[in-house]
Amino acid sequence: MLNSKPTDTSAKPFVFSWQRFILHSSIIGGCLLLGLLSWYISKPQSIRLFETSAGQHLAVDVTADVTIALDSNSSVAVTYDKPLKIELLKGNIYFDIGKNAINIPTVQVGNVLFEDTTARFSIRKHNNGGTVSVATGQVGIQLVSSIHMINALEQADFDDYRISNHQLISIQDVAPWHTAE
Repeated sequence: MLNSKPTDTSAKPFVFSWQRFILHSSIIGGCLLLGLLSWYISKPQSIRLFETSAGQHLAVDVTADVTIALDSNSSVAVTYDKPLKIELLKGNIYFDIGKNAINIPTVQVGNVLFEDTTARFSIRKHNNGGTVSVATGQVGIQLVSSIHMINALEQADFDDYRISNHQLISIQDVAPWHTAE
């Protein structure tokens, strides 16, 4: 006798159900939404930290048109997203931003922003603010309540709320540690 498998003719036919359709559609839609959100939200930032120790100086080409130079005992964080952002954490930094720079950085010292600058200038960070010295060009300083412009061969002290000691300087006073090299 042949071994034959019994055929099951009692299988239930497929029956469409709105409850199952809505449940499966909502699960698929939720997964798609989470996937799209993770694609747009989770864009990783590219941050580099540059730091110098005592007696050490460092020059970095951030982009083709933006060069920074750090004095000894200085540190800076560079965020390579658009717009380019450079945050002075401690010490002294010298900027050389070309006139034809495409990605002009926003420079931050505490709560103070330096924006739309195509100039050569230096910033010295203090406990409650800092000092900006401009060699060429013009630097815009955005404080909490106002915006100030510092021109070539000028220097000013700043904190979150005001500009003080605005004065004329010589080119050697911009970044003596940088021009001496």
